[in-house]
Amino acid sequence: MKAEIVIGDEQGRPVLIDIEELLATRLLVQGNSGSGKSHLLRRLLEESAGMVQQIIIDPEGDFVSLADVFSHIVVDAASYSQGELEALAARVREHRASVVLALEGLEVEQQIKACAVFLNALFDAPREHWYPALVVVDEAQMFAPAAAGEMAEDTRRMTLSAMTNLMCRGRKRGLAGIVATQRLAKLAKNVAAEASNFLMGRTFLDIDMIRAADLLGMERRQAERIRDLERGRFVGLGPAISRRPVTVKIGSVRTGSKGSVSGLTPLPDGPKEDMAALLNDALTQEVAARTPAPPPRPAAPDVQALGQAIAARSEAPAAQRAAPVDATATVAAVMAEMTRDPDSPFQTASALYQSFLAHCRARGAHIPPLDMIAFRREFAMALAGLDRLPDHDRARLMAIGEGIADDLLGPFLVIARSALEGRDAPDDGELARAYGTSSPGRVRRLLDHFEREGLIVVREIFGGVRKITVPALEIAA
Repeated sequence: MKAEIVIGDEQGRPVLIDIEELLATRLLVQGNSGSGKSHLLRRLLEESAGMVQQIIIDPEGDFVSLADVFSHIVVDAASYSQGELEALAARVREHRASVVLALEGLEVEQQIKACAVFLNALFDAPREHWYPALVVVDEAQMFAPAAAGEMAEDTRRMTLSAMTNLMCRGRKRGLAGIVATQRLAKLAKNVAAEASNFLMGRTFLDIDMIRAADLLGMERRQAERIRDLERGRFVGLGPAISRRPVTVKIGSVRTGSKGSVSGLTPLPDGPKEDMAALLNDALTQEVAARTPAPPPRPAAPDVQALGQAIAARSEAPAAQRAAPVDATATVAAVMAEMTRDPDSPFQTASALYQSFLAHCRARGAHIPPLDMIAFRREFAMALAGLDRLPDHDRARLMAIGEGIADDLLGPFLVIARSALEGRDAPDDGELARAYGTSSPGRVRRLLDHFEREGLIVVREIFGGVRKITVPALEIAA
């Protein structure tokens, strides 16, 4: 018996979606604003809720109402740290919970980061938790942009990698990606191309219709009908839907978006003078209530007392004045203290730098001894234990790592130091701490990256022994 749902009808004939086939072949939904794209996703989720685990990435809060009728758990991403989101995603896979990751409480770039962290953690789950699940990503053009926008480059790489993993490699891990977008032209091609099923809604721009025609295998003049589709009608094609293009009218739903406005609401009926009074009554008082009170003015300084204090300080013996702080020794002491803290490697670079400055001020170094860039490299050196090496070995390793990005320098130096000292290659735990992650999958991808860049050569030996060669050192670790 097939696990099929009715998504809608074509001229009275039901149009079915085979959920088992969908898990293996993925789905792309496209439609301009107002085409009924969210309604389609809601119908798909409601009809399949009892068949398969569902994980919804919801940037606008459109799908939180599923929890009112079904067993979905709403996860407000604004209430969790990065580490908590990763742990939560691992539990979602372990316990097969259907969840809605609500992102509407975050700024756009924070939404993108939270989505990438959550998807990566789903992808990195242990093999014994690879249960089948539909992963629905609404507004996918935000999370897999075709071109760099205003977001930071590292954020764009992270989210594009997460979405590519979901669509390209997620099937073997039980993850079936369903991506929905308003603009095909804004969605990364390598993400859209991995879908084998399509539901194309109304779109007006030629560039989007051309891409839709290419994906559907239609002649471009035939794709003109996409422009004439009514709200709630989609052209469907794919092994889980139909072997030929069908025009389907999406069926009804039981839940609704909590933020949606349907239909027209009658305007208030009353004289214009009454409305003017409502708008202007006590307006000044309301503005005053919303305006915060100004801070109190500082008390005038006691000029005479201040002068006496300055004179007394200038007359103090030189031996009683504060000795100048040795910046090099201060940096070394602070770095040693921070690397002893087991939580330090897992903090963000900005949080680490603020902590570094606070420790320096506590030791009397009020002028920052290092800027942010220099601090990140010094911290990577300290985390790798380079302070315990002779000066010439330390200089040699830093010369090799000169062109490596700051966030990757720590784990590379750990590998290079092991090779230099002739020790066995560092294990995943040591590399994970230097990289600031708890995910074995991210460590494996890091080693793959180093190998592609020609920085290391990895040999996995039967029995679990790993050998790493650093070509620049010509020493096998």
